[in-house]
Amino acid sequence: MKVIFVNNVQAFAKPNYASYDTKRVQSIVNQVRKQGDAALRRFEKKFNGVNVKTLQVSKKEIQGAYKLVTKEQLDAIRLVKTRLEKTESAIKKQLKNITIKSEGTTIEKSFIPLESVGCYVPGGLARYPSSAVMSITPAKIAGVKNIVVVTPPNKQGNIDPVVLVAADICGADKIFKVGGAQAIAALAFGTKSIPAVDKIVGPGGSFVTAAKSLIANVTSIDMLAGPTELTIIADDSANPKLVALDLISQSEHSTDTSCYLITTSKTLAGRVIDIIKKRAPSLKRKEIVESSLKKNGAVFVCKKVSDAISVANNLAPEHLQIITKNPNQIAKQIKNAGLVLIGQDTPSAASDYLLGTNHILPTNRFGKSRGSLSVLDFVKIKTSVESSKPALKRIGRNLQVLTKSENLPNHYEAVRSRL
Repeated sequence: MKVIFVNNVQAFAKPNYASYDTKRVQSIVNQVRKQGDAALRRFEKKFNGVNVKTLQVSKKEIQGAYKLVTKEQLDAIRLVKTRLEKTESAIKKQLKNITIKSEGTTIEKSFIPLESVGCYVPGGLARYPSSAVMSITPAKIAGVKNIVVVTPPNKQGNIDPVVLVAADICGADKIFKVGGAQAIAALAFGTKSIPAVDKIVGPGGSFVTAAKSLIANVTSIDMLAGPTELTIIADDSANPKLVALDLISQSEHSTDTSCYLITTSKTLAGRVIDIIKKRAPSLKRKEIVESSLKKNGAVFVCKKVSDAISVANNLAPEHLQIITKNPNQIAKQIKNAGLVLIGQDTPSAASDYLLGTNHILPTNRFGKSRGSLSVLDFVKIKTSVESSKPALKRIGRNLQVLTKSENLPNHYEAVRSRL
């Protein structure tokens, strides 16, 4: 991990945006749009070495998956679902219809669920049943009628049984054995096997994220969610071992994960780096951890706490942990982060599973404009308005002024004819 001394926050260089091979991804998207299922099978063979005969998971396969999952795994999946449901249901209860009446005009605002969504569940270097729960559960609570799941198959051409069971428990309507950019394209344009959806959600690697950005003019997306990011603000009161383990925990996702420590303590910075170096040789998934921290890890040493807060807000990370003497005071000053985790006993690793928050979060500095995936991503605001002749008369003169100012005279004529 490189050490960066932040002497002038105003001159602090903005972090590099994630770079994507958009030219290559655009080619994949175009081929799926034109060739459908044939392209999907070809890309699964090319990228994953898998011959997928039937893209959709059958009921028999789902039933078989339950036999391969332990009771402990089932209990854990159900607990993740239950805790997230509690949070998402509380949000939904706040979405009440609104009626505004003013001088002969009635406006109604109501929240209605989307018709269909596609949930991308990552695979590849790891399996993510928790991501299935995080995307499907809020969609189900919102009332989405058609929930389609796409996820990469393993080398045997099957979906990991724990992922498959998690998707089924949470209420997926259809599950398909396809991943990567090709899966995103299939959800956007539709193929013979996979239906096009109204919105695509879920995290993924660089190819998936690039594909989501490329199809956003065709199909709505939730956010650019991936690769993983973690930033920790810590002072000399923090336990360096815990800080090091938290950085390691997120860096094991993939080699393009970005993990940062921001501190006012040179001593803490040095101890955290030493602990990581000592533990690295014996770590599971050590190749991924070492590559991730070497390429993308950094320690920012600041003079003042206010500088540390400014750096964090500038990074706008996916996860922001605060391990300081007064973490709540610092948390109040954080404006930009996908998820703020307050205090020593709120590690991001726990939030990935069982704290009741959603782990699908904005990356690539989109924490400046939105937060985690939630039931809000699966509803839309329906607006209706009803006017009356007296109401039109009240606004007639001002309407004439405005339409004349914009050189749109026929707008006024359409109203005037009613008067």
